[in-house]
Amino acid sequence: MATFKINLKGVAKVAAKGKTYYYAWRGGPRIMADIGTPEFIEEFNALRNPQSNLDRSKFGAWPWLYRAHKEKDGCGGKKPYCALAKSTKKNWDPLIDDAQERFGKLSVRLLDRPTFKKDIREWRKQWTDTPRMADLALQALSRVCSFMVAQGAIAVNPCAGFGSLYESDRSELIWPDDYLTKLYAAASRGVADVVRLGELTGLRQGDCLRLKWTQIDQLHIKKPTRKSRGKQTANIPIYRQLREFLATIPRRGEYVLTNSHGRPWKTGFGSSWQDAMDRAGLGESGLHFHDLRGTACTRFYAAGLTLRDIADIMGWSEESVQSMIDKYVSRDALDLDRIRRIEQRESENCKTDDKTNINKIA
Repeated sequence: MATFKINLKGVAKVAAKGKTYYYAWRGGPRIMADIGTPEFIEEFNALRNPQSNLDRSKFGAWPWLYRAHKEKDGCGGKKPYCALAKSTKKNWDPLIDDAQERFGKLSVRLLDRPTFKKDIREWRKQWTDTPRMADLALQALSRVCSFMVAQGAIAVNPCAGFGSLYESDRSELIWPDDYLTKLYAAASRGVADVVRLGELTGLRQGDCLRLKWTQIDQLHIKKPTRKSRGKQTANIPIYRQLREFLATIPRRGEYVLTNSHGRPWKTGFGSSWQDAMDRAGLGESGLHFHDLRGTACTRFYAAGLTLRDIADIMGWSEESVQSMIDKYVSRDALDLDRIRRIEQRESENCKTDDKTNINKIA
């Protein structure tokens, strides 16, 4: 293939694992053609101006069009690419690139044929050993196809109907008290405070790190959850242990938790957390920070709180409470709750029988 020297302003060059990749701009889509070829320039120009010079009859044009679309209208009710979180883009981009390389030359008409599902299934098999990645790849491809449906390029999303390969049931991964003791002994004050807040409230890591003093009143912590983008609010009652813990934290600014320098956590918690886990000898335990959420849920349930109570505290929707309880609450907690209810009923029956006998005697 003939090649020639090029000098295109804006091309981003990235070296990884012994290979060099080129992108239309820093953080933008990857250029699939070989560097220095006419096809490279054609693809670069198409990416920089995606509304022209693209053959929309081929699948390969649509990942670029999807990434360039700026409005929610026309995305099938989904967020446009530009509105996605940086972490989502980072995860999806190489997978979209892979799908573009695999299916780029296919006519979009083939996507409406039932046999294309077999092609998707074969493509996903490359991640058989990493089912979570396989599901992520399907999710990324599905978003592009949803955009194509909204734009009228295809009739239905061919990714619909695929089951998830990754199954995660962390119901038994509850933090034992002795593990927490080891972690607190090994962790810095800043990390230990984040862990303790997660243990006592069930808040996600990000919500713990961004909790503000203004979100705490005399009776409650009211924190709009980041995962729901503020649509749901965790309402956590300030019970004795939580009140005593909050009283130990000095007020250094807007945010409740701070790092070792007395500043709000922005970056660095992940590495500090892992260092503490390794020092505590828990690096291979399989436990995650997120499992503190299940630990808190277990304790709330064992303490006799209703499903509605826990839903309000954890910021879950009422419809999903039962299934979430089944996943997060350990079997021991379920059994303890059943024993508590049985014994409570027996106690009530005994009191009723005693009262009846007293009345008979009287």
